[in-house]
Amino acid sequence: MVKSAADTSAADTRERIVAATQKLLAVKGIRALTVAEVADLAGISRAWLYRQFPDKQAMVGAAIVATTDAFWSDARSELERLDSFAEQMIVGVRVGRGAYDDPGPVLIRLQLTEPEAYAACIGPGVAGLIPGLAAFWRPFVDAAVARGDIAAGHDPEETSEWVARVMISIGTTPSPTINPDDPADVSRYIHRYILPGLGTVPD
Repeated sequence: MVKSAADTSAADTRERIVAATQKLLAVKGIRALTVAEVADLAGISRAWLYRQFPDKQAMVGAAIVATTDAFWSDARSELERLDSFAEQMIVGVRVGRGAYDDPGPVLIRLQLTEPEAYAACIGPGVAGLIPGLAAFWRPFVDAAVARGDIAAGHDPEETSEWVARVMISIGTTPSPTINPDDPADVSRYIHRYILPGLGTVPD
């Protein structure tokens, strides 16, 4: 299907808004950032910006998600070289954590200095992140079923979404029992809790 000029223009405008938001977040943070500043930097009117995003929270959420998308795209070839789903999940946690390293300090700083504002924005962002991350994991889930790493009978779409949610949880939620930056710790957790569930034929 060929995109119309209007569709292309809207997509380009959205990308410009997200890029401008990312730049301003690094300098100003969430609370100090204004829609007017983003519109000015993107070279559009505020009215046109609101045609792409209903409010500031949705706009910032999209910018937060966009900072991690490139990392998952680059990670695909790395995960494809691994022989087991367990290895792919372990590396997946590392890659997901790495998404916060560049420009990770910005996201981590926002989480620490503006936790309420960050949480309010990441909600709309995660709404878009989950489907995208589930789609990323879908071919790996399909291959894992074919190899026998995941028991046949699991719904692949549902499983892919669950894996996406697990990756987000391990990589971003503080825990007293698992260090997401320790591959051995992540491996123990995955082999002890996640793989047994995936290896069991569902009812």
